[in-house]
Amino acid sequence: MTVGVISDTHGLMRPEAVDALRGSSLILHAGDVGNAAVLDQLRAIAPTRAVRGNVDTAAWAAVLPMTDVVEIGARQVYILHDLAALDLDPQAAGFAAVISGHTHRSHAEVRRGVLYLNPGAAGPRRFTLPVSIAKLHFNGIRLSPEIVELQV
Repeated sequence: MTVGVISDTHGLMRPEAVDALRGSSLILHAGDVGNAAVLDQLRAIAPTRAVRGNVDTAAWAAVLPMTDVVEIGARQVYILHDLAALDLDPQAAGFAAVISGHTHRSHAEVRRGVLYLNPGAAGPRRFTLPVSIAKLHFNGIRLSPEIVELQV
């Protein structure tokens, strides 16, 4: 099973991101969606779960939670926009991964048995940072991240 992970679209759903996410069984958006049309485009690819980011202040975004817990097989993944707002111990809570965005920098690291994944930003380029998404590959209970830099 492959889960697509995207963040910081800021209202821009790039065709390259759509192509990279095709084949995902589920898509997780880690906030700063920008507008409801982005979620509509993602839902056309696969079921989508999203959390609210700091730019998601319009009325359409009120339905988005600040955090979410998603069960994928026997594993649980915790999603929030800004990792600095993490107010729990993911290892003690039994989470396999914590997914966040906000920094626009892709990053994947395992700490104390928990994967911390930031897919980077898929929307407008910020400074000279790459435009990227991520994929989480699940094989039973094992998960492995893949950062996908988009050629835009």
